[in-house]
Amino acid sequence: MKENIKELIGKLISIDSSNQFLIEGAPGSVGVRSFIKAYLDDHGIENETQIVDEDHSNLKATIKGQGGGRDLSLYAHMDTVGYDLWLDKALKAEFDGDRLIGLGACDDKGHLAIMMVLAKKISEEKPELLGDLHLCFIDDEEGQSCGSFDYVKKNACEACLVLESTQEEYINVCHQGFAWIRIIVGGKAGHGSAGEGSADAISRLAEILVRLERNKRENFSAHPHEMNGETVYHSGYIKGGTDFASYPDSAELGIEIGIQPGETIDDRIREIEAVFKEVREIYPDLDAKTEVVIDRKPFNTEGTEVLCEKVKAAIKKFTGKEAVCIGENAWGDAQIFQDAGFPTLGIGAVGGNLHAPNEWISLSSAEQLVEILFDIVKNYCGELNDE
Repeated sequence: MKENIKELIGKLISIDSSNQFLIEGAPGSVGVRSFIKAYLDDHGIENETQIVDEDHSNLKATIKGQGGGRDLSLYAHMDTVGYDLWLDKALKAEFDGDRLIGLGACDDKGHLAIMMVLAKKISEEKPELLGDLHLCFIDDEEGQSCGSFDYVKKNACEACLVLESTQEEYINVCHQGFAWIRIIVGGKAGHGSAGEGSADAISRLAEILVRLERNKRENFSAHPHEMNGETVYHSGYIKGGTDFASYPDSAELGIEIGIQPGETIDDRIREIEAVFKEVREIYPDLDAKTEVVIDRKPFNTEGTEVLCEKVKAAIKKFTGKEAVCIGENAWGDAQIFQDAGFPTLGIGAVGGNLHAPNEWISLSSAEQLVEILFDIVKNYCGELNDE
């Protein structure tokens, strides 16, 4: 099985599926989706392409049960981030002992391969399932999550396991939400020597940036969430000005900022507005505004008691470890499924360096996860739905 997983991950890595929302001109997931569909077709596994829009489509595979049992969805996403920092080797799988290295190895192409191998294993071994198993190969997780938003609208609600990299004994039950926010500051253009009639937008933005960092230290770092850790905050980009000799008439800062359970985007906007108010004590005519580009709610699992019991038992059986319910400071599509009525948990194979050069996945952990998922499917979908 390990060689099959290794081969599939390597082939998936070689297909560029960087997200077109993040990278202008990127190919998106079409190549990966075609590869997965061909594999499912070759093994006689029912599947359908669900079109999201002209640039995105999901792939849904179905293994039907006999009826009367619990249905279950497994999720992994097909797209990746960009790879400018390791152009020479990101799309070439390399091996370092148990580690398979390449773009998307653990986020999330390794988990695509795990679902593919699992589907083949179920189709060959034919365990007695009463409920249906759905394998959801989702588009655009790294961008605007249009694939997940579309999927939950078109498909019936059922329990869902989101497959993303984590420690083998962890079960993800909550995570932060996040927002991408533009902060735009106006100034007044002028000759570099004409300060009296000009206004430096960059220096004004700098005052804002310093106070946002202070808010991170004094509030986010000092008061981490009990499960999700410190609220995410970082600068993503900054731009403004035209040349050395002129005052900049505008400056723009892009930030990513977290939203913990019990909070909303309004809490973050109020904090930023409070920063604007402080800076107006220095620059009374400050022209500053926010634009929310993306707003994603935090995730808290609900209604997953039976599924969680099966997951814990399978983890214990194959790892010898007691499963631990955890939170994460990273956002994922679990929130979209949970909010739409899919009781959702997250598990995964061990990996590292997500969104960075030399991303990797443990092949032994990936192989083990196939066995864990096979056990979960048999025990969850194989029982009558008495809930």
